[in-house]
Amino acid sequence: MPLPAIDQQYMMQFLVDLLNTPSPTGYSEAGIAFVENALKSFPHLTLTRTRKGALVARWEGKKSDAPRALTAHVDTLGAMVKEIKPNGRLKLSRIGGLLLNGVETEGCWVFTNSGGRVRGSYLFEKASSHVHGALVNETKRTEENMEIRLDARTKSADDTRALGIQVGDFVSFDPRVEVTDGFVRSRFLDDKACVATIVASIKALFDTGLQPAQSVYFHFSNYEEVGHGASAGIPHYVHELLTVDMAAIGEGQNSDEYSTSLCVKDSGGPYHHGLSQKMRALAEKHAIPFKTDIYPYYGSDGEAFWRAGGDVAVALIGPGVDASHNYERTHLDALVATSNWISAYLLAD
Repeated sequence: MPLPAIDQQYMMQFLVDLLNTPSPTGYSEAGIAFVENALKSFPHLTLTRTRKGALVARWEGKKSDAPRALTAHVDTLGAMVKEIKPNGRLKLSRIGGLLLNGVETEGCWVFTNSGGRVRGSYLFEKASSHVHGALVNETKRTEENMEIRLDARTKSADDTRALGIQVGDFVSFDPRVEVTDGFVRSRFLDDKACVATIVASIKALFDTGLQPAQSVYFHFSNYEEVGHGASAGIPHYVHELLTVDMAAIGEGQNSDEYSTSLCVKDSGGPYHHGLSQKMRALAEKHAIPFKTDIYPYYGSDGEAFWRAGGDVAVALIGPGVDASHNYERTHLDALVATSNWISAYLLAD
């Protein structure tokens, strides 16, 4: 049986809208709510929230003797206000593996504790080359020498506090989403691209009246970027967990932007060989373009569930994403291939 067609326009619009929804780890409610609202269009799903704030969608399968789960994360890299400087500007503390030179000069929002938000940009504190000369280029960027310049009339810490800004406020950076000739350039494709592939696969099955072979739980986590996203919220009795997260591209890697990838090992060690072989066979059966790869500086929510004691087979797939944790890029071909692979998995006995 051929796989159901992926609605590419729907998937791309969902992805763009989700990318434009700020959701740094710890402040990801807007992203979770966006996904939840989209999934309400599919009445066969039962939606619940964990106490931790993750979203779980259950779909009753033809059988339930070996239930499955898939996980992808909505939370992204970001920051929190660490200090209000005497000049009214802000020092930050990073959330996750944010690259400071990757967000230098980028626009951002500071979300105040009272529910407001203040616009700003993130700069090297000695940013003017006409004032500081070679120092601008020669200085390593650190949290200590970077600052948010607020788009407000503030010249003191008291002026900034009067805006409602406090230590502990969350900060999100602009994703700068662009779609050109099938390419998607944006921050935070990790892992919103994979959330989009899961939702697109759900829609493809729903539109054609298909049902998963086994009951399945879709877990959309909200703490992956700090290492414990899927450690809770996945039922202990699932037999398999398919983690959907980006594939890293670069020197020495096998992945590319036009394919989906099967990660067989990362910084946490090998994934489950049997489930990886099952995914490989499904890709070959359905002529899905995929690469096999190893990521030495990478971890996933599947491993978070393992470390929390999950007795389950775990495999990892995802679209190839260039410049991970920086200004990322992927291609529609990789997204479609990943969605098709998810569909094949959901339908497989």
